[in-house]
Amino acid sequence: MQFDDKHEANLDGQTEPPRLLLDQYSIEKLGRERPATFPNRWVELSFCFCLLASELLAEFFISGFNTILPHLTTALDIPQESQTWPANVFSLVTGAFILPAARVAEIYGARLLFNIGLIWFLLWSFIAGWSTNYKMLIVCRALQGLGPSAFLPTGMMLIGTIYRPGPRKNLVFSLYGAFSPIGFYSGICVGGLSGHYLLWRWYFWIGSAITLVVLVVSLLSMPLIRLPHHLSTTNMDWCGCATIVPGLLLVVFAITDGSHAPDGWRTPYILVTVLAGIALLCAAFYIEGWVASSPLLPFDIFKVKYISPLLIALSFSYGVFGIYLFYASFYIQDVLNHDSVIAAVWFAPMAAGGLILATIGGFTLHLLPGNLLLLISGLGYLISMLLFAILPQNQNPNYWAYIFPAMVAATVGVDIGYSVSNVFITTSLPQNRQSVAGAIINTIVFVGISFFLGIADLVVAQTRGLGLGLAGSYKAAFWFGVACSAVAIVLLVLFVRVGKAASDLTVEERIQIQESRVTGEMGRGVDG
Repeated sequence: MQFDDKHEANLDGQTEPPRLLLDQYSIEKLGRERPATFPNRWVELSFCFCLLASELLAEFFISGFNTILPHLTTALDIPQESQTWPANVFSLVTGAFILPAARVAEIYGARLLFNIGLIWFLLWSFIAGWSTNYKMLIVCRALQGLGPSAFLPTGMMLIGTIYRPGPRKNLVFSLYGAFSPIGFYSGICVGGLSGHYLLWRWYFWIGSAITLVVLVVSLLSMPLIRLPHHLSTTNMDWCGCATIVPGLLLVVFAITDGSHAPDGWRTPYILVTVLAGIALLCAAFYIEGWVASSPLLPFDIFKVKYISPLLIALSFSYGVFGIYLFYASFYIQDVLNHDSVIAAVWFAPMAAGGLILATIGGFTLHLLPGNLLLLISGLGYLISMLLFAILPQNQNPNYWAYIFPAMVAATVGVDIGYSVSNVFITTSLPQNRQSVAGAIINTIVFVGISFFLGIADLVVAQTRGLGLGLAGSYKAAFWFGVACSAVAIVLLVLFVRVGKAASDLTVEERIQIQESRVTGEMGRGVDG
């Protein structure tokens, strides 16, 4: 959707908002009030609990799995070349199916799909705990990933639609972002305790119990929310599904498996897979832009100023975060020779820092320039990777000099960047594009993690053969993360402009103002 430059981005912070329909006091007041959708604060709190806990669950089953993977490698006899897949396939499947799931939410309702996603997630999380071999585990992890592909974009869709631009929306999104590192740390704690004191299976069963609680609260308390423009798109883009989903799966599969194939990238099935994936993604680009009547990915969203370079920068940033989660955990356990309990303790600053940053961010996002916050986020990613890249190899490093600041920096990176970008993207798009906004945000997160983790795995595999050893190959992955962080910072500094997330008019209200002005000018022209 195209806006004129004066009022194009309501987070741009360059001009006063228009006041034809609402004065500044009314706009500020509406940005702080409880939305009319919620009859009382308890309904709103229950709604927020379900959405925040769903974000926690997704991270729980990413980070904790990395912690118990060394135990799983022994228990299920996972070959070295296959260890990345159980960790990677979850994010890959989630990212690949988010866009189709967002369309299903538009057709049948966000509340329905949110609960179906939780039910599916609960089922396959429980079954994964009964895995008898690594192939069964990989299948369960893949099917488990379909759950977040349903409830994550619908959660973002609901927040973006219900809450107006302003401090209340900022607080909800900040807490939503904070539950990413909190869920991450919860997964590490449960995974570490399960691997050290219990059976590894309890990691999946405890996660299933948490999912059951969230599901029950959601079924009992989440209001039936009828979104504006709910019926604006009622057709599934089957051609888009048939090209986007397999295209993403095939390309990331080739990147992830290429370093472990018998002849590397020269292995026939790797070449066929990557070429087929690229061909499907090219076909998807053509279909979504010029063929589909109701595309899964409408190109008009990219007309919003600064959104394209922001999404590219975010893909690098989230890729860096995925590399950090995976290889920091392995470095602590495999190179520094600490058990999973110590690893869980060392990751504690991520949970505490996430909660603190969310609380502060919720009350300050409307006061600080978005560009400054995004730069701080990019520097956080860079510092976290750099500290692990320069860890002393010949001695046990000082935790407070290297590990602790790396954990804090990683939390700064993911929490601030996630909150600012989510507010900007959802606020810059109209309500009938909120499902797409949620889908794009989560696709960037999960596909970014899978794609860049696959490349990092290739870096590790190639450098290990150069005589660097295990520690040296892991450090090569961290240096790759430093480079990706630098690319993200350059994109954010040179090509993205995001202002304060202050209370403002919605996209629909700005359009109505523009139309009123045009009508008024036409009327004056006729009178003249």
